[in-house]
Amino acid sequence: MGSANPYVAAATIGMGVIQAKQQKAIGKYNQANAERNALVLEQEGEQIQKQTEFDIARFDQRFRQAKGQVNVSLAKSGVVMDSGTGARITMANAIEAEMEKNVMQYNADIGTARKIEEANFSRIQKQMAKQQTRLAQIQTLSKTGSSLLNMGAFDGLGKKDTGVLVGDA
Repeated sequence: MGSANPYVAAATIGMGVIQAKQQKAIGKYNQANAERNALVLEQEGEQIQKQTEFDIARFDQRFRQAKGQVNVSLAKSGVVMDSGTGARITMANAIEAEMEKNVMQYNADIGTARKIEEANFSRIQKQMAKQQTRLAQIQTLSKTGSSLLNMGAFDGLGKKDTGVLVGDA
């Protein structure tokens, strides 16, 4: 086996190291991007809950107004609010309002859960990016080592091949 040009070997090593560093930088960027996406999704989930709280408060306000209008209308028509039709209407409206608030909260909880799952998936992608980076670096270093061995720069024991066979001297 002939000895390889040491400059070519050094260039091969240098290019392998540079490529591995670039892969690491790309991997770090992909990890940071996935983490940022996860944080944004979590914030969106929190925003869904805050919006629901606001919507429920606004609903309560409108319900109280409507309840007052109904009570006034019923009182004007001579309906007694504590018994009979007036009480049934009041009870039905209260039940309907509570169901509406429960539906709004349920929908918000579902939306928030989806955002949390998306955030978890983004964090999984972050871990995958980390592993892909490691694999790419290992592959680069393996190819670099293989190239050096194929060039004959090293004899496999870390010694430079002199090209002299045992018994030739």
